[in-house]
Amino acid sequence: MPDSLESTSSTAGWRLDHSYARLPQSFHSRVDPTPVREPKMVVLNRPLAEALGLNADELNDAAVFAGNALPPGAEPLAQAYAGHQYAHFTMLGDGRAILLGEQITPSSERFDIQLKGPGPTPFSRRGDGRAALGPMLREYIISEAMHALGIPTTRSLAVVTTGENVFRQGSQPGAVLTRVAASHIRVGTFEYAAARGEKADLQALADYTQQRHYPEAEGGYAALFEAILERQAALIAKWMHVGFIHGVMNTDNMALSGETIDYGPCAFMDVYDPATVFSSIDRNGRYAYGNQPHIAQWNLARLAEAMLPLFHDDEKQAIEIANGLISRFEERFLHHWLAGMRTKLGLFTEESEDKDLIQALLDWMRDTKADFTNTFRDLTHGRLEPMEWHQQWSERLKRQPQSTSDVTDLMRRSNPAFIPRNHKVEEALTAASDHGDLNPLQRLLTVLAAPFDHTQDLAEFSEPSELDSYQTFCGT
Repeated sequence: MPDSLESTSSTAGWRLDHSYARLPQSFHSRVDPTPVREPKMVVLNRPLAEALGLNADELNDAAVFAGNALPPGAEPLAQAYAGHQYAHFTMLGDGRAILLGEQITPSSERFDIQLKGPGPTPFSRRGDGRAALGPMLREYIISEAMHALGIPTTRSLAVVTTGENVFRQGSQPGAVLTRVAASHIRVGTFEYAAARGEKADLQALADYTQQRHYPEAEGGYAALFEAILERQAALIAKWMHVGFIHGVMNTDNMALSGETIDYGPCAFMDVYDPATVFSSIDRNGRYAYGNQPHIAQWNLARLAEAMLPLFHDDEKQAIEIANGLISRFEERFLHHWLAGMRTKLGLFTEESEDKDLIQALLDWMRDTKADFTNTFRDLTHGRLEPMEWHQQWSERLKRQPQSTSDVTDLMRRSNPAFIPRNHKVEEALTAASDHGDLNPLQRLLTVLAAPFDHTQDLAEFSEPSELDSYQTFCGT
């Protein structure tokens, strides 16, 4: 095992900056990855590498993605944050994640490059700082699927095995994932700053967030919060449009960039039921599919509480400002949800009764235990006609000027033919983790890269899962 870290050649195209490290020291702690025994590349995201300005051919060195070597210019650190986990406040931090720096792309965009599972940090709380192969591949699969679906998300650049086992529910092969994110600033980062009671630090974090993600948000910190709320409302609506269930919407898992982050017990719903839960630890359904908009608003309320000192020096007036801002979430979510649902039904125009039309379809789907994705796919292809609701929808389509071909084209672009079906994900993870067979993984990734390709008839990737009582676990 290597005794020390080395820097790699600059020919790979690394251009790392460290703006987050220039925040007050309380927000981060300098720490190096812990080298592993035998790093081995499992999957490298070449298109993402090229988009980041990296030379994919020069990146096929597992040592960098395992933490055994550092890219030139790296200044590794672990980030501090807090979070409400299942409504209980806790001081946290990167217990098994290390930020190498921020890659500056050829178009001058800035993306965090973070290793997940590279060893312990000052925030590990007696944990080993490691990760297992299965959960890291799950994040790779789902995050890339979300990207292809057009949903803002962190992405996965690489997964490598470590040559060492980790012990969770038994012994599993260890792995490290390289996550790419617009940033890792969370609701919990603001909660952390507020809990420490240093207004200057809170203000520095807010200014940094505004400059990095919301330069257009002028008018003070209330305008910043409103911009954050708008992105979150749009994001959750997009989740709902494809039947995605995050599974662990703690405040430390809500990124203020507006990206989906942290793919632990996530999954996609087959049979439509708003009460659907997959997470093994969400016994009361707090983070069920239908609760996600409510939880997003609850999380934003925690952000508003943390930002109170920035809204106004008088606490009473600050609370009034916060309440006024939070109350806008429901309307903004409904706006984005309705807009997306209209496209799924081929509706170009708006009518006041559209919400009732949409809800009637969802009620039918729930009562008949219809598959969420395939119902909209069948509507797109005219394969779901003998139902009372269908006549109402047909009459609604006639009241807009667009042609049938326009309607079909819009629906094909809005309703995926393929999502990460739970049984196909498990098949790929089991083959890779238990047998070292990457073929199911690669085939699944190929299908998920083109979710709106309705020309392919791939029954095994579009049929609902037959898994009974499917559960997912917080492994990432």
